[in-house]
Amino acid sequence: MSNVVIYHNPSCGTSRNTLALLREKGIEPQVVEYLKAGWTKAQLEDLATRMGGSVRDILRVRGTKAEELGLTDPSVSDEAIIAAMIIDPILVNRPIVATSKGAALCRPAELVLGLI
Repeated sequence: MSNVVIYHNPSCGTSRNTLALLREKGIEPQVVEYLKAGWTKAQLEDLATRMGGSVRDILRVRGTKAEELGLTDPSVSDEAIIAAMIIDPILVNRPIVATSKGAALCRPAELVLGLI
């Protein structure tokens, strides 16, 4: 399968496991270390759309300043969440895998199997 992208954090065990699972299946994905590369508004909106949800679905709360920034409040707009994610990429949960079949937050790693 071509055009598989994993938005990866090498410090995250689930992200490493998802990447290893793809490779075990003979797939060498494009690896995007999003903490280094950062995000664009278009990327985040596209991923949320392909996942069938909103950017709130990929907001990482644990180990981040999401609550302190007020991002977990239901009244906070997607625009505000996206802006925060662009400023601080750690606010995006991981790993996210995108293929021609769609995109998913692969927690647990085995969720990637539905995309390949």
